[in-house]
Amino acid sequence: MTDTAPGATVSLLARIKGPADVRQLSRAELPQLAQEVRDRLIDCVSVTGGHIGASLGVVELVVALLHEFNSPNDKIVWDVGHQAYAWKLLTGRNDRFPTLRTAGGISGFLKRDESEHDQFGAGHAGTAVSAALGMATARDLKGEHHKVIAVVGDGALTCGLSYEGMNNAGHSDRDILLIVNDNGMSISPNVGAIAKLLGTIVANPRIDRLRERIKRVTLKLGDVFGDGVVGFARNVEESVKNLFSEGMLFEELGFRYFGPIDGHDLDKLCDTLAFVGRMRGPRVLHVLTEKGKGFSFAEANREKWHGLAAYDPKTGEARKKASGPPTWTQVFGDSLTALAADDARIVAITAAMPSGTGTNVFAKRFPERFFDVGIAEGHAVTFAGGLATQGMRPVVAIYSTFLQRAYDNIIHDVAVQRLPVVFCMDRAGLVGEDGQTHMGLYDIAYMLAIPGMTVTAPKDADELVGLLRTALVHDGPFCTRYPRDKAPTDPSPIASVDAVPYGTWELLQRGTDVVILGVGTMALPALAAAEQLAAEGISAAAVNARFIKPFDEAMLAELLRSCRVVVTAEEGTVVNGFGAVIARHLQETHPDVRVIALGVADELMMQAPRAEQLVRQGLTALGIAARVRAALPLGSMR
Repeated sequence: MTDTAPGATVSLLARIKGPADVRQLSRAELPQLAQEVRDRLIDCVSVTGGHIGASLGVVELVVALLHEFNSPNDKIVWDVGHQAYAWKLLTGRNDRFPTLRTAGGISGFLKRDESEHDQFGAGHAGTAVSAALGMATARDLKGEHHKVIAVVGDGALTCGLSYEGMNNAGHSDRDILLIVNDNGMSISPNVGAIAKLLGTIVANPRIDRLRERIKRVTLKLGDVFGDGVVGFARNVEESVKNLFSEGMLFEELGFRYFGPIDGHDLDKLCDTLAFVGRMRGPRVLHVLTEKGKGFSFAEANREKWHGLAAYDPKTGEARKKASGPPTWTQVFGDSLTALAADDARIVAITAAMPSGTGTNVFAKRFPERFFDVGIAEGHAVTFAGGLATQGMRPVVAIYSTFLQRAYDNIIHDVAVQRLPVVFCMDRAGLVGEDGQTHMGLYDIAYMLAIPGMTVTAPKDADELVGLLRTALVHDGPFCTRYPRDKAPTDPSPIASVDAVPYGTWELLQRGTDVVILGVGTMALPALAAAEQLAAEGISAAAVNARFIKPFDEAMLAELLRSCRVVVTAEEGTVVNGFGAVIARHLQETHPDVRVIALGVADELMMQAPRAEQLVRQGLTALGIAARVRAALPLGSMR
C-alpha cells in the first residue's frame, strides 16, 4: 500500500539513503533522479547560499559515478568541494542538506569526518590527482583491487599541482581514472593555453569520429585475433592520436585519453564509465558539462552564480538587498583602477578571481595591464616579480587563504630580491560560512616572518586607499589585508585621500591605564571598547595599529610612559601574530609591561556567520572591554 495518488510521480531522491540505493535504480530511472537532485539543490541553496553553479553542472556525472562504481570501496576523489553538492545529496546527506554552510551543519566543501564517501578534504583546487595517486599507491601496496577516480574541474588544470600529480601518475602504470569536468569555467572563464587546448579538442568532431572508429576496430580485432594483434592495433591508435588529436597532451603524460563526451547524457556517461572503468592503468575521460545546468539564472550568468548568498529561486534576486557602504572588495577595485589612471606602471594580477577580488573593474578599464593567470598563485607571484624587475608596479590581488600556496614564491622571488610587489589579500580573517579551508587567519603571521615585508591592515575604506598610495611608492614588498564584508563607512573621493605616512599608527583615544592596539578590522572595536571603559572609570588608550611591520615604536614608547598593560587585538591567528611581536619587543624594552594578545584561537574554525565567529573569539568591543576589565587590578580603576 502507498499514499501516493494515482498518476503521481514517486520521489526517487527520498528513497536514496546512500550509493547502494543509486546502484539499484534502472537506467530509465536515472534522469528522474537527476532532475530531483537539481531541484533540491536550487531550493536548498536559495536559503543557505553557496556554490550552486558548478554543482548543477555535474548532477548527471554524480549520478552516473554512483551508479557505475561502488563508493566508498571505490575511491572517488573530488577536486574542490564546490562541485560536490549533488555528491552530498546522494551519499546520505539529503536530510541534512538544508543545514549546508550553517553553524553545526554540513560543510560547503568536502570533509573526511563528515562522510566516509568524502575520500579527501578539499576546498582549494588542484589536489585531487595527487591525493588519488596516493590512494592508488596504497591500494597496490596492500594488494587490494578497488578503483580510484579523481574528478577534476577544468579550472584545476590551470593549477600546477594538477600537472605535478599527472606527471607522476601517468608514468606510474597504476590503475587510476582522471575525469576532467570541462565547463570552460573555474569561477570566471578559464584562461591560458590549457583552456584553449580543451576548447580545441571539443571543436574537432572529425578527430573524435576518427578516434572512435579506431577504438571500435581495436576492440573487434581483440575479439577475433587476440592480444598480439590488439597490441599492433593500439600502436596504430596511439600514432593517430599523436598525429591528429590535441588529447595527446594527456597521452604524452602517460594517460589514455577518451572523449570528449556529453556530461549531461546519462546513457552515454554510464556506458563510457562502465567501459573505461573495466580498463586498467592511467586514463583520462574528458566530460563536457554546463555550469549552472537546468537553472536559467545560473546558465545566463555563470560567473555570478558560481557562489552567492541566499536568493529567490523564482526571480534570481538576492533575498537581502545590498545596502550601506560598499564592500572592501569594491573599495579596493575602484581605488586601484583610479590610481592606475595616473600611473601607467601599475598592473593588476589575480588568480582566477577577477570578480572575487574586484579587479574586474580594473580589467575593463585597462585590459592590457590586467592579468588573470588562472589557479596558479605561485606563478602569479613570480610573474609579478618579473614585472617589478622592469620598473612596473604589480599589485597581486589574491584571497588570503589562496596566497598561502605561493609562500615560497613570496620569499624567494620577491622578498629576497626586495622587489616592489604589492600583495592585497582579500577574505583576510574570519570568512563565515565558507568554513575551515577558506579562513584567512594566517597571513599576518606568515607575512610577519618574511624579512623586508611591510605588513599593514586598514581600519576603513579611506585608509585602504591611503595604504595603496603608500604601497605603490614603497621600495620593497608590501602587503595589506581586508575581510569579506562591507567597509565600516562610505569612502571619501579617492582624490581627496592622502598616502598614509609609512610605519605610523593613529591614536584614536588617549588613556593612562591600558593601551588597546587594534589591527585593521579591530581598530574601531578597540575604540568602542575604550569608550565603554571610560564610562566605567577606566582610562584606555585606543590605537589604530595600521602598520603591523614595521610598527610605530615611537608612539608605543610614548604611550608606555603611563600605561603598564597593553592589549593587542587582531582578526587572525593569535599564534605568532601581531600580539606575539609586541610581546617580544616589550620583553626586551619594557619587561615590566604586561601584554595580552587577543586573536583567533589556535584551532580550526568552523563555519558560521562572520559576526557570530567574531563574538565567539571575543573580537568585538564587548569582548575586548571584558578582557581589559579582567586584566586590570581593581586598584587601578579610577
